[in-house]
Amino acid sequence: MIIKNEQLLLDKDIHQFILDGYVQINSELPKEFHKNIYQKLESVLNDEGNPGNNILPRIPEIQQVFNQPSVRGALTSLLGPGYLMHPHRYCHLNQPGSSGQTWHKDDYIFDHNVRHARCRWVMAFYYPQDVSSDMGPTGILPGMQYFNKISDNDASKSIEKPLSLCGPAGTVSLVNFDSWHRATENLSTKNRYMLKFQFTRSHDPISPSWQNHDPNWPSKTGEILPATSEVVWSWMRGTQNKLNENNIRSIEHSLTDLDNKNERVRIQAAYSFGGKDQTAVKPLIERLRETQEGKVLNNIPKTSANPVGGNPSELPVAYALSALGPPSVSSLKELLKKDDPWWVRATAANILGDIGLPSQNAMPELLHSLADDEPWVRRNTSEAISVIGGFRPDHSPILQKALLDEDERVRRNIAFAIVRHPFQDQSLIDTLLELSTVDPGRYVRYYAQAAIARITARNQNVHFWEAILTNRWCPLTTPKSSF
Repeated sequence: MIIKNEQLLLDKDIHQFILDGYVQINSELPKEFHKNIYQKLESVLNDEGNPGNNILPRIPEIQQVFNQPSVRGALTSLLGPGYLMHPHRYCHLNQPGSSGQTWHKDDYIFDHNVRHARCRWVMAFYYPQDVSSDMGPTGILPGMQYFNKISDNDASKSIEKPLSLCGPAGTVSLVNFDSWHRATENLSTKNRYMLKFQFTRSHDPISPSWQNHDPNWPSKTGEILPATSEVVWSWMRGTQNKLNENNIRSIEHSLTDLDNKNERVRIQAAYSFGGKDQTAVKPLIERLRETQEGKVLNNIPKTSANPVGGNPSELPVAYALSALGPPSVSSLKELLKKDDPWWVRATAANILGDIGLPSQNAMPELLHSLADDEPWVRRNTSEAISVIGGFRPDHSPILQKALLDEDERVRRNIAFAIVRHPFQDQSLIDTLLELSTVDPGRYVRYYAQAAIARITARNQNVHFWEAILTNRWCPLTTPKSSF
C-alpha cells in the first residue's frame, strides 16, 4: 500500500536514477532540527566513540528524516511499497584536512551479491548540515554504477567525471548501491557529517511505484548502456522487456561481444538479450555450461568493486540470461537438477533470483538446492529464494534447516526471505526466536527478530513493529566493532 502523503518521484527522476545512479531530495524539516542532530552527533562521537549500527537507537530523532513524505515517497518510488531499512547504519565524519578516500563500491555487508543491473538496494546519504564542495562531500561517478572497473581507483588519476553530492542541511541523496563513491577531500575548517543508511526492496515490482506517465524509455544520444537502461526501466515498471530496435542485434553478434575485452561492450551485449526470445536460450545455456572453473574463481578475490570478495557467478552470460528473463527459467531449473559443476548450479540459482517473480515455478528446485553440498550454491539459492518468495506451510521444515546452515550468509538470507515473505508457522517462529539471541551474526539476529515481528504483527500493526526494530539496540555492536 502506498501511503497517501508520500511525495512520489516523477519519470524524469527515475530516468536520472537509472542513468546516473542517484537522485537528491530534501527532507523538508526545519533547520533547527538538523542543527540539533549535528550537535548530538558531535557530542556522541566525541564522548562515546562512533556507535556504528546503533546510531539510530542512540539518536532516535534521525528516524524523522526517513519518515518525511519526500523521503518516504522517493524510497517507495525506487524500491516499491513495503521497502525495508537495513540494520547497517553508519555516521561518517570527514574532518578538516582529510585527504579523502579512493573510489570504491560498498559490499552487501559481508555478503557476496552479484551486481546485476536491476537495483534492489539503495544507499541514503543524509547531511545534517549545509555541505559545499570544499567540505569533503561524498563524490560519485555518475553512470558508472553498472561497471566493475574504472580507469583508476586513485581519484587523482581517474578520468571519469565525478560529481560531488552537495546540498543544504536536510539533503538526502539516494544512490544506487553499486555506485562508485568516496569521501572527497575536506578543504574547509568544518566537520562534515554524513549518515549512511541502506534500504532494500521487500517485493519485486509488478507496476510502477512512482508517478509514471510515459511507458517508454526515452532513448538519448550518447547513452553509455542503452539496452541496460531499457531492461531496468521495464523491470521497474513491472513489464516485460521491450528494447528499442537500435539495441536489438543478432544472437551471434551479442554472443561474440560477451567475450569482448571492453566491459562496456560486454554489459551492453548481455542486456541486449532482453529483447530476444526463446531462440536465445540454448546458446546461452551452452555458454554457461562451457564456463571453466578458473574463470569463475577469478571473480572471488577482493577488489575495490567487491571489498569482501566477489561472487563466482558474476559473469556476462549470467547477465544475459537474467536480461532474457522468463524464456530461460525452464532451462535454468533443469541445471539445478543436473550433475553440472558447482559453479553452473550456483549461477543458475543466482540468475533465477535476479529474474525474480517469473521464476516462481522454480521454487521446488531452489528449495532442494538449499541442501546442496557446495556453499556457493546454497548461498546463491538462499538469496534467490529471498527475492522470489511464495512460501507455503509445507516449506517450513526446509527453511528451518537452512536457518541452521553452517554458512552465515545462508542463515541471514533465509531469515531475510521470511521478513520479505512472512507466513504463519509456530515451529518456524521458535527457530527464529532462538536465532535472534544466540546466533553469532548480528544481521542474522536482526532479520530473525524482524521475521518474527512480521509474522506475528501482521499488516495492521506494521508501524508498531517498524518502530520497535528501528529503536532496537544491537548488543554485538560497539565502537570497536561498529558494524
